[in-house]
Amino acid sequence: GRSAGARVACRTAAALGARAVLALSFPLHPPGRPEKTRAGELLDCGLPALVVQGGNDPFGKPAEFPPGDYRITEVPYGDHGFAVPKRSGLTEERAMEILTGAVTGWLAGIG
Repeated sequence: GRSAGARVACRTAAALGARAVLALSFPLHPPGRPEKTRAGELLDCGLPALVVQGGNDPFGKPAEFPPGDYRITEVPYGDHGFAVPKRSGLTEERAMEILTGAVTGWLAGIG
């Protein structure tokens, strides 16, 4: 799932018989409200999980995620939609390569 869909995936995947959870841009908290954490949804999913998160995501930067039984990959400079500012030196193409590389590598490992 992506964004709110990642939350839904974490809450429902085990009951639906999924083998794993892919969470793109998991909204760890509302922007500017880190005290309203949604980490429990991710931590309690009960399945292998990969979170791909933008380095500048206002809904939670990778460093804000608590330790847990999941893998996290950062798209440097990426926002909640993985867009990267031109001044970062990272192209949109490279950002998508990081995202897709993380997902395909992770999927191969759980296959």
